Amino acid sequence: MLLPNGWKLSPAGQQVPLGDLPLNLVVSPSQQLAAVINCGWGANSVQLLHPTSGAVLDEQVIKAGWVGLAFGPEGKTLYASGGQKNRIYCFKVEGQKLVPDSAIVLGEEWPKQKIGVAGLAVDARRQLLYAVTREDSALYIVDLRTRALVSRLPLGSEAYTAVLAPDGNSLYISLWGASAVAVYDPRQQRLSARIPVESHPNDMTLSRDGRRLFVANANSNSVSVLDTRAGRVIETLSATLFPNAPAGSTTNGVTLSADETQLFVANADNNCLAVFDVREPGKSKSLGFVPTGWYPTAVRAVGNTLLIANGKGSASSPNGEDGPNPLKNTPRPTQYIAGLLRGSLSVLPVPDAAALGNFSTQVYANTPYTEAREQAPDVPAGNPVPQRVGQPSPIKHVFYIIKENRAYDQVLGDMPEGNGDKSLCLFGEDITPNHHALAREFVLLDNFYVDAEVSADGHNWSTAAYATDYVEKTWPSNYSGRGGSYDYEGGRGEVAVPKDGFIWDYCQRAGVSYRSYGEFVAKGKATVKALEGHIDADYPSYNLQVLDVDREKIWERDFDRLVAAGQVPQFQVIRLPNDHTAGARLGARTPQAYAADNDLALGRLIEHLSQSPVWKESVVMVVEDDAQNGPDHVDAHRSTAYLAGPHVRRGAVIHTMYSTAGLLRTMELILGLPPMSQYDAAALPLWECFTSSPDLKPFVARPARVDLNTRNIAVNRSSREAEKFNLSREDAAPDIPFNENIWRAVRGENSVMPAPRRSAFVRAVAEKDEDD
Repeated sequence: MLLPNGWKLSPAGQQVPLGDLPLNLVVSPSQQLAAVINCGWGANSVQLLHPTSGAVLDEQVIKAGWVGLAFGPEGKTLYASGGQKNRIYCFKVEGQKLVPDSAIVLGEEWPKQKIGVAGLAVDARRQLLYAVTREDSALYIVDLRTRALVSRLPLGSEAYTAVLAPDGNSLYISLWGASAVAVYDPRQQRLSARIPVESHPNDMTLSRDGRRLFVANANSNSVSVLDTRAGRVIETLSATLFPNAPAGSTTNGVTLSADETQLFVANADNNCLAVFDVREPGKSKSLGFVPTGWYPTAVRAVGNTLLIANGKGSASSPNGEDGPNPLKNTPRPTQYIAGLLRGSLSVLPVPDAAALGNFSTQVYANTPYTEAREQAPDVPAGNPVPQRVGQPSPIKHVFYIIKENRAYDQVLGDMPEGNGDKSLCLFGEDITPNHHALAREFVLLDNFYVDAEVSADGHNWSTAAYATDYVEKTWPSNYSGRGGSYDYEGGRGEVAVPKDGFIWDYCQRAGVSYRSYGEFVAKGKATVKALEGHIDADYPSYNLQVLDVDREKIWERDFDRLVAAGQVPQFQVIRLPNDHTAGARLGARTPQAYAADNDLALGRLIEHLSQSPVWKESVVMVVEDDAQNGPDHVDAHRSTAYLAGPHVRRGAVIHTMYSTAGLLRTMELILGLPPMSQYDAAALPLWECFTSSPDLKPFVARPARVDLNTRNIAVNRSSREAEKFNLSREDAAPDIPFNENIWRAVRGENSVMPAPRRSAFVRAVAEKDEDD
């Protein structure tokens, strides 16, 4: 199965459907039962499983869930995190059934109290339940007999999970946002140690004697092995497929085999397990890899059986007859892009050496990232985009424009030159003449895909070619309204950002000058340290009250100042967000006016640049942060991307599959930057879009064909619905209802928006791979 992001799936073993985004998997003390907790955008639930077949025995829906899951003494109880509901759900285990019991309440629900229950651990001897939290970064200790809170200790950083030593005298807590493991002493009732590990420690497992603790580090693609008596790391295991691979394996699950000779490591973003021989402490050896489903989040061993929870299942699914319909008051949750990535359980025997060899070969065949491809790409001679980092390019300035949330057919579906569906086009040439002119004068890309699902991960993918495990595991809860702040653009700090940062961090380290206009900026201040002193404080970030044409004027003023001073940065990132629109909200600009405003601003910016002295050595790259689940006849991830500049081909229609990560890889090669993740390292740069014969002809902006101040005046169901949408930040409005609202505002109150389409593979790429 070839995914839209270019990676392939061929999960080993039997595949059992689970719920929405399973994040944890636990086995009962008797090993007679297993359980998973599903924590996605759709229904959250706890499922009871048969431990060797994986069959779902029972399921209980909960209001909210997140990671924490633990069996009680003798497996007769099960405790589950209530996430932002700030409670712990309790179940009696009666045979093969879960019987709900009263919940343990740690505080009032979000937003009244910001706690965020994460990992759980049961102390059977003391009859205590330990709960660590994500939002208020604390350890809560609960008396299981009375359900009363015993104490709360601050941890100083967001926690992920907790594991109790076999003797009950040490509780190990992974500090997700602090690259450390905290040790709590139950006897002295205090934190006794803090052991440094690598970035984003999450899942952990202990040897039966309690001497070794294995800690998965998502941001570092590694596992730290701790000697618990010495209180230090004795070795670090790299779980990547290649030496020195950049971020992108996302190591986030660990378990030992029944005989404790092997360690199994879940690599979420490599869609595989890494297997190590750990018999000799300090001298572990790699044994190979096992292919899994999409985004494995947990792995456990029951006897000779491996159970693997795959967060996103086996493929993206197409919508059926229950697709979004504006005539329904509430669309079915499973029709939202987040709700379609249903989880799965892989069940297979622990592989022997021969099986592991075959599995390893398959894992390497599934990844598009190879060192050989990075070192010896096939590039046309004289291409202005270098083959490798460090080679010279005639292009000295990259202008990177990030817009908000449009699918390909919504804008360019009316262009007969490309693979479009005119019936799905909302903002065609009459609304977006400059976008169409760019696609005709330079290159039309009709097979471009965004790597993100929504803006929360979209602005991370657009600036880092990666979204951390924090982003991937928390945005579904936030977008579903279960709680949590939109803190995905630098506002959260270490826990939310890639270990080595974003593209501006790479520029800073390489000595490449850079500047941001509205990206990772809030209220005139940079949200990340590397951008401090590298922004235009007058340039508004996301704010639908500000016209994009006014943003463009502010950019022009600053750009002209920099040109006059001879200080035009080599890299500029510019935010033009108004193609997001405000839907049918009464009194707001119409969707067409917003899209036309965005179009005119884009045209004017490129026209102004093309008349400047730096045009001859510049390139403009334009991308949507995500496709906002918009209607598209190929896939809901398919979006628009535009290139402009003297070194860009003229009048070319290009059907090659490209992605957000490929666009970033192209910039990196031009600027002399290494890849930021395995995704951009693996992605195909846009060499085909460039020419060795530059054309200095300037771009001429097309005037708007609609009044930019046209307002919504209709009072109807759509306008009333739009009043309920939160438009103060990106994607605060639910995607499908908001897209349907825009559709009706453009096409008429009683028109029906087609269901979004999602492809599990892209045929053109599959055929190319077969030819290779």
